[in-house]
Amino acid sequence: MTGDEGLSVGPVTVPARELVWRFSRSSGPGGQHVNTSDTRVSLSLDVARCGALGAARRERALERLSGRLVDGVLTVTVQTHRSQVRNRAEALERMTALLSEATAPAGPSRRATRPSRRAKQRRTDAKKRRGELKRLRSRPVDDGK
Repeated sequence: MTGDEGLSVGPVTVPARELVWRFSRSSGPGGQHVNTSDTRVSLSLDVARCGALGAARRERALERLSGRLVDGVLTVTVQTHRSQVRNRAEALERMTALLSEATAPAGPSRRATRPSRRAKQRRTDAKKRRGELKRLRSRPVDDGK
């Protein structure tokens, strides 16, 4: 997937015009090449204003990504590879994964249950056995001397 089609998040596709790409010089390996090439990639998406996500998905994303957002904008920066093309591909993958996880509906809520009487009995029996084992390991107490 290139940046031309946009970003697929589950059944929704965010258009490429809503994605903002920025390129800068990267640190790390690359020798003299690193001083002349803009290989670091920053991909930004204004989640708060993204119309493609829809109201429900947008609210879920804003809530779940609140710690990562700056003024409603989610930014992913990649500089792991020496080539800008590979960093662009990885930035798209990371953004897709983040948004897919953030917009996914919540799973079923936990139904509260209580342990059965037999389970409680097994637990207390096991605790008594363990306590007895530890008591037998200790030194005997001198009562009569």
